[in-house]
Amino acid sequence: MGLLLIAVRDELVWIDCEMTGLDLKTDRLIEIAVLVTDADLNILGEGIDVVIHAPDEALSGMIDVVAEMHNRSGLVDEVRASTIDVSAAEQLVLDYIRTHVKQAKTAPLAGNSIATDRGFIARDMPELDDFLHYRMIDVSSIKELCRRWYPRIYFGQPEKGLAHRALADIHESIRELKYYRRTAFVPPPGPSTSEIAAIAAELGPPPSNGEGMDSAAERPSG
Repeated sequence: MGLLLIAVRDELVWIDCEMTGLDLKTDRLIEIAVLVTDADLNILGEGIDVVIHAPDEALSGMIDVVAEMHNRSGLVDEVRASTIDVSAAEQLVLDYIRTHVKQAKTAPLAGNSIATDRGFIARDMPELDDFLHYRMIDVSSIKELCRRWYPRIYFGQPEKGLAHRALADIHESIRELKYYRRTAFVPPPGPSTSEIAAIAAELGPPPSNGEGMDSAAERPSG
């Protein structure tokens, strides 16, 4: 019996999640945002950002640093006001992805430290997890390699934002990969220090509150 081979597509499915913590046994998924890009990192469609309701006991159990972060960003208030549960959020996300990725298990998941997000996706959104290809593109891995092999590129990277909201974090991850594509994934000897600085400046500072991004986000009301 022959093997069934499914070609990996050029699209990348970028996902970022916000949680009440990192413990898969106890913490809750409270926000998920998704953008699909083509192979050249151009964003396809408007993307989607969904805030998921969680009970007060889940929110009150957050450690101080996480609670402060999510309160400062306004996410806690949005979580309390949301009427969307995890199952509904999963279907909204899949509806967006399927408009750009027609066949399951063909588009890799992309993001920063994406294995953490995928753990919560696998636990709470198994249909979404199954739709994605098993391969992942983790921008943080490229960053760590540049720190060891190309420190000039690592230290010249664009300034990171501190929004700590899912959609803003995805835009930042895409911007960061664009930077590495233009500085690290080039023929030797690579860019000079001044060229690195020019590329970082051209990509611009990160948006702090979701404004001025490449695309608008659908945020379901509730």
